[in-house]
Amino acid sequence: MSFLVSRRTFLETCTAAGGMFLASGLAARPLVAAEEAGWPKLPPVKIHVVYIGLGGAWPKPEFDAKAEVVKFQKLLEDVRARLGDVELVGGELISNDEASAAALAPKLAGADALLIVHLAFGSGAPMLRLIDAGLPTAIFSQPFSGHDWMYVPQWQKAGKRVILLASSDYADLERAAALLRVPARMRQTRIIHVDGPHGTPAARSASKVKAALGPELIPVSVPRVLAAYEAVSPKDAEAEAEAYWIKPAKKIVEPSREEIIKSARMFLAMKNLMVEHNARAITVHCLGGIPIDKIGYPCLGFSKLLDMGLVGACEADMDSTLTMLLFSYAFGKPGFITDPLFDVSKNAMIHAHCLAPTKMDGPGGERAAFTIRTHRDDNRGASLAVELRVGQEITCAKLCNLDTMLLSAQKIVGIPDFDDRGCRTQIVAQVADAQKMLSNWGSGVLDGADMMTMLHRVVFYGNHVENVRHLAHLIGVKTILEG
Repeated sequence: MSFLVSRRTFLETCTAAGGMFLASGLAARPLVAAEEAGWPKLPPVKIHVVYIGLGGAWPKPEFDAKAEVVKFQKLLEDVRARLGDVELVGGELISNDEASAAALAPKLAGADALLIVHLAFGSGAPMLRLIDAGLPTAIFSQPFSGHDWMYVPQWQKAGKRVILLASSDYADLERAAALLRVPARMRQTRIIHVDGPHGTPAARSASKVKAALGPELIPVSVPRVLAAYEAVSPKDAEAEAEAYWIKPAKKIVEPSREEIIKSARMFLAMKNLMVEHNARAITVHCLGGIPIDKIGYPCLGFSKLLDMGLVGACEADMDSTLTMLLFSYAFGKPGFITDPLFDVSKNAMIHAHCLAPTKMDGPGGERAAFTIRTHRDDNRGASLAVELRVGQEITCAKLCNLDTMLLSAQKIVGIPDFDDRGCRTQIVAQVADAQKMLSNWGSGVLDGADMMTMLHRVVFYGNHVENVRHLAHLIGVKTILEG
């Protein structure tokens, strides 16, 4: 393997305004757009790096571990610079024996995550001693480092929060570090819920959410939202509506200018509440929980929050809110909450809802064309018909009960034409087996849930299934492929 070629490939990137999107499908500094808009900046995620193995039979008796460390230090410095929101600490080189690992383990305190670079053959026990320090852990093991890789699936089955990148591709160092950020970011997250939360029983429990994934749930009353709305200057709301919605819209069909300004005022109220509470997400019981005639639907506001790399979630759906946070931190992609339907005649699923992000590629991406319509359920307010990209691979996901991620890889193949029926933003997506997915909807983990909780899924641009499986090990949840 040519080191120079691999490193050149590793360093290729696609740069966009407001952030970087990495070759691994993960994101650099996914919160940069929100920080530029006034949200407090989160501290860098501290990843402790350990190099393990001095040489011997594998890779070879004359192996130079110190030279190998120098190589990896250069690669990891590139990772640090590209991710932009991590701090690499430690850097110890230890022999692949349990005593060395035991002596090092106490030094991991204070770090958010652990990256083990496996250099040379051992028994697996030293790695396990480091993993048992309790940090989310990634192991990078290039070929011919030894056979310690074979223990990792056993540790994962035992519930250890560890992933393995057994690879000759140095871009997987970036993948490991990017995924290791997510548990720390979740622990730093605050979520506002208004007249909620709703969803699975576990997701409705603030203590269980914090214990399982780390976020703090902040209840905000409807009167407090109304006060925040009234505190927004109508002039500021009009300027916001004109700049972000009215001028860029492809078409405005039913809503009046006043209705769109009302939606913009609601966005600014939600933004102010989120900045006040240092929250990265807000979810609102918008169907029956807030006075729509007075402040309008929050659909446009949720869409802009999602465009900024934050989370705005409808119907106080905490399961979908957590799903979107995980994907945002890992992949820098916003989610489109949908009310799915099936068209088995086309082996397809239809995704529909009355809002979607206009920047499904992430905060640095292009805005999709959109039409401003009324909310379809009652022909009131302002909502969005966003033109999502036909031909785009997508991931459909939902974290349920704080312990299981439902997943499917799909592809957008068209836009439905059903006489203007259903929610405004719609896509037709090819699935592996529509009839099987329909017959086993929820895969047994949502049995007995209310309609919203059983129905909702979240769509993201890109096929992230492999990376989500890695992430699931780091946060301690199972994955189930639907369909």
